[in-house]
Amino acid sequence: MKLNKGFTLIELLIVIAILGVLAAAVLVAINPLEQLARARDGGRKDTVGQLGRAVQAYYTGQNAVYPTQGTTWLTALQTAGEIKSLPTNPTATNYTVGCNTNNVAQNGYCYVTNGTDAVVYARAESQSSKTAAVCTVAQTAWVVWSSAEGKTGIACMAANTDPAVGITGLK
Repeated sequence: MKLNKGFTLIELLIVIAILGVLAAAVLVAINPLEQLARARDGGRKDTVGQLGRAVQAYYTGQNAVYPTQGTTWLTALQTAGEIKSLPTNPTATNYTVGCNTNNVAQNGYCYVTNGTDAVVYARAESQSSKTAAVCTVAQTAWVVWSSAEGKTGIACMAANTDPAVGITGLK
């Protein structure tokens, strides 16, 4: 009498089906698109903070004068030696780069000054940024560096509204 050692086709199909269901559940829980958006927001937060410190260094080196607001503010920082190269905002297909205010963006990063204070900002992309800053559905989350607060964080603003110079309370 010969004993067959192994699994039947039905047993193998059941195991494969169970593994498929578990893999699908893990993918839903991890949400890879949100993870990618969080990573891009982390890069934005890093870059906005560095640009904010470069703006402050420019201000100090130019006898209390901020770079001129407009579409070449990053170029002014580079010319002054405060940054080595011009950064580019990472984008996703469903992400809107830029600012609502005219003529303040360069390479997807926004800048506004009133001569006394300045803000550097970029639109946040991930849902977790909105959640961390406790934004409502109608609000937009922004990654912001504010000279008034001296730090980088997330700010919630009404739709089509950019962060204002002097903003505080960053999350």
